[in-house]
Amino acid sequence: MIGAVFRKEMLDSIRDRRSMLSMLLFPLIGPLVVALTFTRIVDQHQPDRTFELPVVGRDHAPALVSHLEQHRITIVDAPTNPIEAVKRRELDLVLVVDRDFERDFRAGKSGKVDLCVDSTHSEAASNARKVEAVVGAYGNRIAVRRLLARGVAPDLTAPVTLRRLDVATAQQRAARLLNLIPMFVLIASFLGGMYCATDATAGERERGSLEPLLLTPAPRHHLVIGKWLAATVFSLVTVVLTLLFTLFVLSRVPLEQIGVRFDLTAADVGGLLLAVMPLSLFATGAQLLIATFARSFKEAQTYLSLMIFLPMLPAMIFMFEPLQTEWWMTLLPVVGQQAILSDVVSGEPVHALSYVLAALASGAAGLICVYFTARLFRREGIIFGR
Repeated sequence: MIGAVFRKEMLDSIRDRRSMLSMLLFPLIGPLVVALTFTRIVDQHQPDRTFELPVVGRDHAPALVSHLEQHRITIVDAPTNPIEAVKRRELDLVLVVDRDFERDFRAGKSGKVDLCVDSTHSEAASNARKVEAVVGAYGNRIAVRRLLARGVAPDLTAPVTLRRLDVATAQQRAARLLNLIPMFVLIASFLGGMYCATDATAGERERGSLEPLLLTPAPRHHLVIGKWLAATVFSLVTVVLTLLFTLFVLSRVPLEQIGVRFDLTAADVGGLLLAVMPLSLFATGAQLLIATFARSFKEAQTYLSLMIFLPMLPAMIFMFEPLQTEWWMTLLPVVGQQAILSDVVSGEPVHALSYVLAALASGAAGLICVYFTARLFRREGIIFGR
């Protein structure tokens, strides 16, 4: 009986174009968004990137202008009103050299330079950081020469030297940036079977086909398990497609140019799939339970769309504030999967018991949802949507 219900739900979902589109759309769009994001980051952080810098008063600081040009910054003429030009987004940034720059410079004083920039513009902010670094390096070089000319050791101005020793591996540093992968994979487990779970409960009740199905001799829990397994299949397919396509597009992005080493072996990919696939059991089980309460298909979609925040929350926490993985985390669906995925991406060893506990916790949570859904199917108010 479970197999008959499973085949029926699979055929209904495969024949429905919206169901198939919901399964295929995210695995295609999600990884492309990730690839475009990282490509943009790589383009903005390339050390040899060339861009144009309008300079006002370039004749007042020829040595500084020459120093900027040596660092692959093309100097061009600036408009008469640079601040307004930057405000109107006509220019990304403008360097304004004070007219008394050369006089102050020769007198041993600090020459004044203003950098007009709109920090809300990401590319302009990136270019501004490079200009600030180049101008700062030029100022430090001049300061050292002035001290030496006066017989003063430059080390006197730096009584303490701080050296940063980063003990994190290249894979761990890359994980801070690549934690988008676990988040997209976890979201895929909830999105893949959402439409199937909604259509198999609220959708059938709205069409009037749920009542005849319940009149068959099949037990209620057999019907719910068949629907649950069908939704789980769609969730699993979405997870696999999302992960594989994300890894494929990221392998085409030159992350090494920003010091990020993207190196996942076949064993790592298998570990990612082994960790996240059991989550589909919980995701689809919870979706069946919530959609059963809804009175219409649209209402169920509204409720289930809010569930997307469930995998996003732990992913954002691990992305901005990495936590040390503890054994109890594996007992929490979503949190356990996020912890394991983060460790795999970071190159940290993951104990086999963590996979087992995470799978058992997700499977048990899914079975609990299925159990309560089967109990709801015995209630007359739920069947008729009252």
